[in-house]
Amino acid sequence: MGRATATELTAPRPAWTAYIELLKPITWFPPMWAFGCGVIASGHALPERWPFALAGILLAGPLVCGASQIVNDWFDREVDAINEPDRPVPSGRVPGRNALWFAILWSSVSLAVGAALGSWVFAATVVGVALAWAYSAPPFRLKQNGWFGNAAVGLCYEGLPWFTASAAILGGLPPLPVIALALLYSIGAHGIMTLNDFKAIPGDRKLGIRTLPVQLGARKAARVAAGVMLVPQLIVVALLFGWGLPVSAATVLALTGVQAVMMVHFLESPIERATWYSALGVTLYVLGMLASAAGIRSLMVPVA
Repeated sequence: MGRATATELTAPRPAWTAYIELLKPITWFPPMWAFGCGVIASGHALPERWPFALAGILLAGPLVCGASQIVNDWFDREVDAINEPDRPVPSGRVPGRNALWFAILWSSVSLAVGAALGSWVFAATVVGVALAWAYSAPPFRLKQNGWFGNAAVGLCYEGLPWFTASAAILGGLPPLPVIALALLYSIGAHGIMTLNDFKAIPGDRKLGIRTLPVQLGARKAARVAAGVMLVPQLIVVALLFGWGLPVSAATVLALTGVQAVMMVHFLESPIERATWYSALGVTLYVLGMLASAAGIRSLMVPVA
């Protein structure tokens, strides 16, 4: 091993805030919300399993979601050097390969916490961490294609946290209603991810990132996003009615109906209104998640 240079010996340590910035705390909300829905859907009173719930919230948000953000920043460092040069990696605030080692460390901590919460939670964590790396890292780089990348993010942000929460609280494989709703809301989240792609169509086209607006054009991609969001919610409504939960079903149906009305406005000018619909329509979407979770809670046994 060679000696450290005088510059290396006197270089200041990178600020810890740069590492927090890599974790992007603002992105933790969706998986943490989905985890909360999974806790509610489990049917158990929180005081009984609060340590598992707390550990699971940390797992879904700061750990797995945080790891995915670090991985994304590392493998996007060359693009960020052009588009966002002030980001921690291209700016040099996180120097060398520190971000890569941080991503590996954070992913390992996520897996360790998942393993401590049980076999089903660990299995879900493995899938989540694997998708986080596959989304950004070669050779897969799922983010390069809107069909695959959005599916991976939807699953990681909605379905896996919901499943993980119920598995952690129940201490085993969640029942079919929980799995069904987690999967359906993951599919709908594919459309939510597409909404985020309308703001960067020129740049994505230039960089060869094949988002759905790039592949299909703005109007067709908007119709796909709207359909992908609406259909799973309507299936949720049908399931809730079938399970004898008319109040929850009616609530989700009403929220979905308002979304449909707003979608008409969005489809008229998708590029200009994607951000508007993402802010308002997605809020109604996640409220429907909560309503459906509260509904199926009564199907779980025991309810404390």
